[in-house]
Amino acid sequence: MKAKYIILLIFPLLWSCSTDESEDYQDVPLNFQVPANFPPLAYDLANNPPTEKGFELGKKLFYDGRLASDGIVSCGFCHIQEDAFTHHGHTLSHGVDDAIGTRNTPPIQNLAYQTTFMYDGAASHLDLQPIIPFTSPIEMNGDFAKAIAMMKGDSAYQKLFKVAFTDGQINSENMLKALGQFMVMVTSSNSRFDKYRRNESGGTLTQDEKDGYAIFNQKCSSCHATDLFTDNSFRNNGLLIDPAYNDIGRFRVTELPQDKYKFKVPSLRNIEKTAPYMHDGRLFTLEAVMDHYNSGVVNSATLDPILSKNGSLGIPLTATEKLKIIAFLKTLTDTQYLTDKRFSEY
Repeated sequence: MKAKYIILLIFPLLWSCSTDESEDYQDVPLNFQVPANFPPLAYDLANNPPTEKGFELGKKLFYDGRLASDGIVSCGFCHIQEDAFTHHGHTLSHGVDDAIGTRNTPPIQNLAYQTTFMYDGAASHLDLQPIIPFTSPIEMNGDFAKAIAMMKGDSAYQKLFKVAFTDGQINSENMLKALGQFMVMVTSSNSRFDKYRRNESGGTLTQDEKDGYAIFNQKCSSCHATDLFTDNSFRNNGLLIDPAYNDIGRFRVTELPQDKYKFKVPSLRNIEKTAPYMHDGRLFTLEAVMDHYNSGVVNSATLDPILSKNGSLGIPLTATEKLKIIAFLKTLTDTQYLTDKRFSEY
């Protein structure tokens, strides 16, 4: 296990000309801590170093429904903290004017360790990812010109932009950078499993959970790799194609035939809190997920080879193995992350 280390982000303090309001107009860097059991960061912190006011601005933007065309649907509308920033219970995401999307809302966690975003990898930089839901007519249906005009007329935004960025400009670039700072800091790394891995207090696993971890490593970790529980790849996991959407997955971005029906491997962290499952939310329980991999995999030209070994489809799992894997998966629930006031709206 590598030693824990801390990346200290050096960022200049910004001061206003007003001495009596200096407390409101100063900014300080935030410490970003890479957990000892995590792989290296993918996000380049030097290009957008998180600061207290930048993070505060990003959180304000994340929860501000005024950015949407209906004045209601914020990022936080679909990404609810207590549900690991998913839209728990909704098969597909909901947007402005009760519009229904075509995919399930993914969780927001540990995004600084990823290089592609969205189920099809349509975004390749975290700071640019919000453009997709913000401008989508069935999500926020936002307009940058209108959003910037709104923020320029808001005294709280005026103050935050002034202190968070050296140029103090209220523009789309700084808006996206602030959202990036907020998302970078939303880290889930203190589940019971994490404490077990780091030999910390509170990291005790039952025998069934340990057995489940061993089975998981044998049968699931090729895709759900490292302690992030994803290898960030795109794979066809054998779901029957839904003719109502015919979602072609990664192919939509690359237009490569070998990418048809491939979707990004999701992290399994906080999986107990993020039902329903799969890119279209078709499976409602972890038991249903186990059943899919055991006996529900459908063959196709781009099916992942891992799921078609030795002439048979899927991953053979006994009833006991399913129960033990699920017991292990529940150790990935991070209560601190689900309740951390730094990430909440109020």
